[in-house]
Amino acid sequence: MAEYTVTLNEAQEKALRWVAADPQDWVENFVTARCQAAIDEIVNLEVQRKLAAGETISGSKDEIVLAADIKSAEERDSEYLPDVLNNSPLPPDPFV
Repeated sequence: MAEYTVTLNEAQEKALRWVAADPQDWVENFVTARCQAAIDEIVNLEVQRKLAAGETISGSKDEIVLAADIKSAEERDSEYLPDVLNNSPLPPDPFV
């Protein structure tokens, strides 16, 4: 299990406390919600891929994500950095 730490300066903390009664809870909820959205996106893509290939679909969402052969955003970005000199466009984002 991964753990992440965010350091805020005084102004950032004050601003976050202005919009969130419990900043720690707000950050955890935000990150968890974004992760769940990514899980749903990955599962949908994987289900579509398996259906098209005639493969069976089994397991929980977590199991499907863990078994999916996907690249991280960093890996995708490094493969598709635009060639500024030749004006090569970026490929479409599969999650948009």
